[in-house]
Amino acid sequence: MRPRIQAGTPVGGRLGRASALLAALLAARLAALAVWLVLAAPGVPAQAQAQAPAQGAGQAQESGYREVASPAAILYDGPSDRARKLFIVVRGTPLELLSTLNQWGKVRDMSGDVLWVHRSDLGEPRHVVASTFAAIRRTAQPNGELVVQIERGVLLEVLDAGAPAGWLRVRHRDGATGFVSAGEVWGR
Repeated sequence: MRPRIQAGTPVGGRLGRASALLAALLAARLAALAVWLVLAAPGVPAQAQAQAPAQGAGQAQESGYREVASPAAILYDGPSDRARKLFIVVRGTPLELLSTLNQWGKVRDMSGDVLWVHRSDLGEPRHVVASTFAAIRRTAQPNGELVVQIERGVLLEVLDAGAPAGWLRVRHRDGATGFVSAGEVWGR
């Protein structure tokens, strides 16, 4: 006759150890999945960031616009050199910095994709990108003399921040300068 096992009695043998090992492995996988979901989530809104407690070591909240300062930067799908490489962006490309994690920056590009980049590849914002068919005007007025029209995706250098509200003084790569409506560009 076999011994009867009652509820709460520890089970010895291989089956008991294998079940415990399987449970521990499952718990570790679930914890890794939770960490991945937190890292892959879109950025926290500015109001929530302001109310959030201070981050732990290695994490800082430096949200705002930055641009690629190195000749080129690789955008990854996660904060690791082993993550999938998705895009290469050139110097001057504006990116919205959502948060940082050690040497990584979580960024949003003009199309709204959330990606990761080495923080060392980022610098202060000096450029914007036309987000629509945009007009560079001689004066900061909607009916000002047209200097040049530019297509969506064209990079413009911001010359000074002292332009009237709602306008940026910019220079096109061909040398044309003037004012562009802030609503026609992305990166500020």
